[in-house]
Amino acid sequence: MKIFDWLKYIPSEVIQKGLNVGITLLVGIGLIRFLLYLSSKTFLKPLSEHSKLIVRNVLLYIASTFLVITLLRQVGLDVSTLLGAAGIIGVAIGFASQTSVSNMISGIFLLSERPFEVGDVIKVGDKTGIVSSIDLMSIKIRTFDNLFIRIPNQMVLNTEVTNITRFPIRRMDISFQIAYKEDLERVRRLLMEIVEANPYALREPEPLWILQGFGDSGIQLLLGVWFQKQDFLNLKNTLLEEIKERFHREHIEIPFPHRTLYAGSATEPIPIRIVQDR
Repeated sequence: MKIFDWLKYIPSEVIQKGLNVGITLLVGIGLIRFLLYLSSKTFLKPLSEHSKLIVRNVLLYIASTFLVITLLRQVGLDVSTLLGAAGIIGVAIGFASQTSVSNMISGIFLLSERPFEVGDVIKVGDKTGIVSSIDLMSIKIRTFDNLFIRIPNQMVLNTEVTNITRFPIRRMDISFQIAYKEDLERVRRLLMEIVEANPYALREPEPLWILQGFGDSGIQLLLGVWFQKQDFLNLKNTLLEEIKERFHREHIEIPFPHRTLYAGSATEPIPIRIVQDR
């Protein structure tokens, strides 16, 4: 019992406060864990894994702040004085870090609006890549040539964002020209046969065929083919190759601009000499 002899020198009020703080700490930690567990089983269920992580962290920070304030009050510290000092410091930090605060607010808007999720392929300005992380300050994307790009949330919110993989199917538009001498109906039938035979092209919705106009070198056409979003590269490579080979086999001309070099009437003609190939 000699180990606990020093307890008699401690005032009973201090011991009582210590017990109260210990009990409050244990109960508070238990309540925080229960709150996080309850939230994960209710309103966090439909969210993505990354959104769940961010919301859980926000809840943890808020609950921990209330617990710390409660513990400080039980110890006897003047919380209002501490909060006032923290408010002054917060104002000073806020003026010094307006960009960071703006990024955090923009991040909250992005999380609530959910224009994209982790794993989506997006285009922000001239940057295109796969979303690897969505944080309160920025988003991180990985480009197709394996570059890491961090984009502040404020820039994302103020820039046009294209979610390339938001929907399960997409349409690939291929524009090209054919010579004026070609039969349009015959060309249309050939293109539909090519699309029908391509394993990556969808039959429904139907392919799109548009006569866009008359160009300088030929008739401008547009072929729109629907496909599953994961088959983009396979469809593009195979379809363009098949169109080129089929047109060559069927003698359908794809015109291209020709250039004539004119030296002018006041200059001598450009000398041309034919050299025999040995």
